[in-house]
Amino acid sequence: MKHLLILIFLLVSFNAKADDKLILMEQANKFYNEGDFIPAIETYETILNSGFESSALYFNLGNAYFKVNNLPMAILNFERAKKITPYDPDILFNLELANSRIVDKIEPLPEFFIFTWWKLLVNSRSLDQWATISVICFLFILLMILIFLLSRVIWLRKFGFWMGIVLIVVFAGSFTLANQRYIQFRKQAEAIVFTPTVTVKSSPRDNSTDIFVIHEGIKVQITNQVGEWFEIRIPDGSKGWIRESDFRRI
Repeated sequence: MKHLLILIFLLVSFNAKADDKLILMEQANKFYNEGDFIPAIETYETILNSGFESSALYFNLGNAYFKVNNLPMAILNFERAKKITPYDPDILFNLELANSRIVDKIEPLPEFFIFTWWKLLVNSRSLDQWATISVICFLFILLMILIFLLSRVIWLRKFGFWMGIVLIVVFAGSFTLANQRYIQFRKQAEAIVFTPTVTVKSSPRDNSTDIFVIHEGIKVQITNQVGEWFEIRIPDGSKGWIRESDFRRI
Protein backbone atom coordinates (compact mmCIF):
# COMPACT_ATOMS: atom_id res chain seq x y z
CA MET A 1 0.00 0.00 0.00
CA LYS A 2 2.87 2.32 0.88
CA HIS A 3 4.55 1.68 -2.51
CA LEU A 4 1.27 2.28 -4.32
CA LEU A 5 0.87 5.67 -2.60
CA ILE A 6 4.44 6.65 -3.55
CA LEU A 7 3.78 5.63 -7.17
CA ILE A 8 0.56 7.67 -7.26
CA PHE A 9 2.41 10.67 -5.76
CA LEU A 10 5.17 10.41 -8.40
CA LEU A 11 2.63 10.15 -11.22
CA VAL A 12 0.71 13.17 -9.93
CA SER A 13 3.98 15.15 -9.57
CA PHE A 14 5.07 14.18 -13.08
CA ASN A 15 1.73 15.20 -14.57
CA ALA A 16 1.82 18.49 -12.64
CA LYS A 17 5.32 19.28 -14.01
CA ALA A 18 4.20 18.37 -17.55
CA ASP A 19 1.21 20.68 -17.16
CA ASP A 20 3.51 23.48 -15.94
CA LYS A 21 5.74 23.14 -19.02
CA LEU A 22 2.69 23.09 -21.28
CA ILE A 23 1.41 26.30 -19.68
CA LEU A 24 4.83 27.94 -20.05
CA MET A 25 5.02 26.84 -23.69
CA GLU A 26 1.61 28.37 -24.36
CA GLN A 27 2.70 31.60 -22.66
CA ALA A 28 5.93 31.73 -24.67
CA ASN A 29 4.06 31.11 -27.94
CA LYS A 30 1.57 33.83 -26.99
CA PHE A 31 4.43 36.31 -26.41
CA TYR A 32 5.97 35.30 -29.73
CA ASN A 33 2.74 35.65 -31.70
CA GLU A 34 2.18 39.10 -30.19
CA GLY A 35 5.69 40.21 -31.20
CA ASP A 36 7.04 40.30 -27.62
CA PHE A 37 10.18 38.35 -28.51
CA ILE A 38 12.29 39.05 -25.40
CA PRO A 39 9.66 37.67 -22.94
CA ALA A 40 9.15 34.78 -25.36
CA ILE A 41 12.89 34.00 -25.30
CA GLU A 42 13.01 34.21 -21.50
CA THR A 43 10.06 31.83 -21.19
CA TYR A 44 11.45 29.32 -23.71
CA GLU A 45 14.81 29.42 -21.87
CA THR A 46 13.01 28.79 -18.56
CA ILE A 47 11.49 25.63 -20.04
CA LEU A 48 14.91 24.50 -21.30
CA ASN A 49 16.52 25.21 -17.91
CA SER A 50 13.93 22.96 -16.27
CA GLY A 51 15.47 20.05 -18.19
CA PHE A 52 12.86 19.68 -20.93
CA GLU A 53 13.97 19.82 -24.56
CA SER A 54 12.31 19.13 -27.88
CA SER A 55 12.76 19.96 -31.52
CA ALA A 56 9.73 22.28 -31.48
CA LEU A 57 11.05 24.15 -28.44
CA TYR A 58 14.49 24.74 -29.99
CA PHE A 59 12.86 25.74 -33.28
CA ASN A 60 10.58 28.31 -31.62
CA LEU A 61 13.47 29.65 -29.55
CA GLY A 62 15.62 29.92 -32.69
CA ASN A 63 12.85 31.87 -34.41
CA ALA A 64 12.55 34.25 -31.46
CA TYR A 65 16.33 34.90 -31.44
CA PHE A 66 16.24 35.41 -35.21
CA LYS A 67 13.54 38.06 -34.77
CA VAL A 68 15.78 40.05 -32.37
CA ASN A 69 18.71 39.62 -34.80
CA ASN A 70 20.77 37.40 -32.49
CA LEU A 71 22.12 35.18 -35.25
CA PRO A 72 24.51 32.97 -33.20
CA MET A 73 21.74 32.01 -30.77
CA ALA A 74 19.25 31.53 -33.62
CA ILE A 75 21.65 29.24 -35.51
CA LEU A 76 22.59 27.37 -32.33
CA ASN A 77 18.94 26.58 -31.56
CA PHE A 78 18.07 25.70 -35.16
CA GLU A 79 21.05 23.31 -35.17
CA ARG A 80 19.89 21.76 -31.89
CA ALA A 81 16.38 21.32 -33.37
CA LYS A 82 17.93 19.77 -36.50
CA LYS A 83 19.91 17.38 -34.33
CA ILE A 84 16.61 15.93 -33.04
CA THR A 85 14.67 16.05 -36.34
CA PRO A 86 17.30 16.23 -39.12
CA TYR A 87 14.99 16.57 -42.12
CA ASP A 88 12.24 18.90 -40.88
CA PRO A 89 11.79 21.27 -43.86
CA ASP A 90 10.88 24.29 -41.68
CA ILE A 91 14.01 23.86 -39.56
CA LEU A 92 16.23 23.42 -42.61
CA PHE A 93 14.74 26.47 -44.32
CA ASN A 94 15.10 28.75 -41.30
CA LEU A 95 18.63 27.48 -40.63
CA GLU A 96 19.62 28.20 -44.21
CA LEU A 97 18.05 31.65 -43.96
CA ALA A 98 19.96 32.42 -40.74
CA ASN A 99 23.23 31.12 -42.23
CA SER A 100 22.75 33.39 -45.26
CA ARG A 101 23.03 36.38 -42.88
CA ILE A 102 26.40 35.51 -41.31
CA VAL A 103 29.68 37.05 -42.49
CA ASP A 104 31.60 33.89 -43.43
CA LYS A 105 30.68 32.30 -46.79
CA ILE A 106 32.78 29.15 -46.92
CA GLU A 107 32.49 26.45 -49.57
CA PRO A 108 32.38 23.04 -47.85
CA LEU A 109 35.07 20.50 -48.66
CA PRO A 110 33.80 17.79 -51.08
CA GLU A 111 33.00 14.56 -49.25
CA PHE A 112 33.43 10.96 -50.44
CA PHE A 113 29.98 9.82 -51.60
CA ILE A 114 29.88 6.77 -49.31
CA PHE A 115 30.18 9.02 -46.22
CA THR A 116 27.41 11.24 -47.58
CA TRP A 117 25.12 8.24 -48.14
CA TRP A 118 25.88 6.88 -44.67
CA LYS A 119 25.03 10.22 -43.03
CA LEU A 120 21.80 10.45 -45.05
CA LEU A 121 20.82 6.95 -43.93
CA VAL A 122 21.66 7.60 -40.25
CA ASN A 123 19.79 10.90 -40.24
CA SER A 124 16.79 9.60 -42.19
CA ARG A 125 15.17 8.56 -38.88
CA SER A 126 15.30 9.94 -35.36
CA LEU A 127 16.99 8.04 -32.54
CA ASP A 128 13.57 6.99 -31.18
CA GLN A 129 12.44 5.74 -34.58
CA TRP A 130 15.56 3.61 -35.12
CA ALA A 131 15.22 2.24 -31.57
CA THR A 132 11.53 1.42 -32.15
CA ILE A 133 12.37 -0.44 -35.39
CA SER A 134 15.03 -2.43 -33.49
CA VAL A 135 12.62 -3.42 -30.72
CA ILE A 136 9.89 -4.44 -33.18
CA CYS A 137 12.38 -6.53 -35.17
CA PHE A 138 13.60 -8.21 -31.98
CA LEU A 139 10.04 -9.16 -30.97
CA PHE A 140 9.33 -10.61 -34.42
CA ILE A 141 12.61 -12.55 -34.28
CA LEU A 142 11.38 -14.18 -31.07
CA LEU A 143 8.07 -14.96 -32.79
CA MET A 144 9.87 -16.55 -35.76
CA ILE A 145 11.99 -18.66 -33.40
CA LEU A 146 8.83 -19.94 -31.71
CA ILE A 147 7.25 -20.74 -35.08
CA PHE A 148 10.39 -22.58 -36.18
CA LEU A 149 10.66 -24.61 -32.98
CA LEU A 150 7.00 -25.39 -32.31
CA SER A 151 5.38 -25.72 -35.72
CA ARG A 152 4.88 -29.21 -37.20
CA VAL A 153 4.17 -27.83 -40.70
CA ILE A 154 7.30 -27.90 -42.91
CA TRP A 155 6.57 -24.77 -44.98
CA LEU A 156 5.78 -22.82 -41.81
CA ARG A 157 9.08 -23.90 -40.22
CA LYS A 158 10.94 -22.78 -43.37
CA PHE A 159 9.07 -19.49 -43.31
CA GLY A 160 10.03 -18.97 -39.66
CA PHE A 161 13.68 -19.78 -40.38
CA TRP A 162 14.18 -17.53 -43.42
CA MET A 163 12.04 -14.71 -42.11
CA GLY A 164 14.03 -14.90 -38.88
CA ILE A 165 17.28 -14.51 -40.87
CA VAL A 166 15.91 -11.45 -42.67
CA LEU A 167 14.73 -9.92 -39.41
CA ILE A 168 18.10 -10.51 -37.75
CA VAL A 169 19.79 -8.59 -40.60
CA VAL A 170 17.26 -5.74 -40.30
CA PHE A 171 17.63 -5.74 -36.51
CA ALA A 172 21.44 -5.55 -36.74
CA GLY A 173 21.20 -2.68 -39.24
CA SER A 174 18.64 -0.65 -37.30
CA PHE A 175 20.50 -1.23 -34.02
CA THR A 176 23.75 0.00 -35.61
CA LEU A 177 22.00 3.07 -36.99
CA ALA A 178 20.31 3.77 -33.65
CA ASN A 179 23.68 3.51 -31.91
CA GLN A 180 25.25 5.85 -34.48
CA ARG A 181 22.47 8.40 -33.94
CA TYR A 182 22.96 8.14 -30.17
CA ILE A 183 26.72 8.77 -30.49
CA GLN A 184 26.06 11.62 -32.89
CA PHE A 185 23.51 13.11 -30.48
CA ARG A 186 25.71 12.90 -27.39
CA LYS A 187 29.25 13.59 -28.48
CA GLN A 188 28.68 17.36 -29.05
CA ALA A 189 31.56 17.63 -31.51
CA GLU A 190 30.00 20.59 -33.32
CA ALA A 191 29.76 24.18 -32.14
CA ILE A 192 28.68 27.66 -33.15
CA VAL A 193 31.12 30.57 -32.84
CA PHE A 194 29.78 33.37 -30.61
CA THR A 195 32.65 35.88 -30.61
CA PRO A 196 32.06 38.53 -33.34
CA THR A 197 35.58 38.12 -34.80
CA VAL A 198 37.96 35.29 -33.90
CA THR A 199 41.59 34.99 -35.02
CA VAL A 200 42.34 31.28 -35.35
CA LYS A 201 45.81 30.27 -34.11
CA SER A 202 48.22 27.66 -35.46
CA SER A 203 48.71 26.13 -31.99
CA PRO A 204 47.05 26.41 -28.55
CA ARG A 205 49.05 29.49 -27.42
CA ASP A 206 48.35 33.23 -27.51
CA ASN A 207 51.73 33.97 -29.16
CA SER A 208 51.32 31.38 -31.95
CA THR A 209 50.85 32.35 -35.60
CA ASP A 210 47.53 33.78 -36.79
CA ILE A 211 46.29 31.60 -39.67
CA PHE A 212 42.77 32.81 -40.54
CA VAL A 213 39.81 34.75 -39.19
CA ILE A 214 36.22 33.56 -38.63
CA HIS A 215 33.12 35.37 -37.40
CA GLU A 216 30.12 34.73 -35.16
CA GLY A 217 27.50 32.28 -36.39
CA ILE A 218 29.83 29.93 -38.27
CA LYS A 219 29.52 26.23 -37.46
CA VAL A 220 32.75 24.40 -36.63
CA GLN A 221 33.83 20.85 -35.85
CA ILE A 222 35.73 20.29 -32.61
CA THR A 223 38.62 17.90 -33.25
CA ASN A 224 40.96 18.25 -30.27
CA GLN A 225 41.44 19.97 -26.90
CA VAL A 226 44.40 21.28 -24.91
CA GLY A 227 43.30 22.98 -21.70
CA GLU A 228 41.02 25.89 -22.56
CA TRP A 229 42.06 25.74 -26.23
CA PHE A 230 40.15 23.71 -28.81
CA GLU A 231 41.23 22.67 -32.27
CA ILE A 232 38.43 23.39 -34.74
CA ARG A 233 37.84 22.58 -38.40
CA ILE A 234 35.74 24.83 -40.61
CA PRO A 235 33.70 23.55 -43.61
CA ASP A 236 36.51 24.03 -46.16
CA GLY A 237 38.78 21.73 -44.11
CA SER A 238 41.02 24.43 -42.59
CA LYS A 239 42.06 23.78 -38.99
CA GLY A 240 43.27 25.92 -36.12
CA TRP A 241 42.92 26.69 -32.42
CA ILE A 242 40.45 28.94 -30.60
CA ARG A 243 39.50 29.43 -26.96
CA GLU A 244 36.54 27.69 -25.32
CA SER A 245 34.98 31.08 -24.61
CA ASP A 246 34.64 31.71 -28.37
CA PHE A 247 31.97 29.05 -29.04
CA ARG A 248 29.02 27.10 -27.68
CA ARG A 249 28.48 23.42 -28.35
CA ILE A 250 25.42 22.33 -30.32
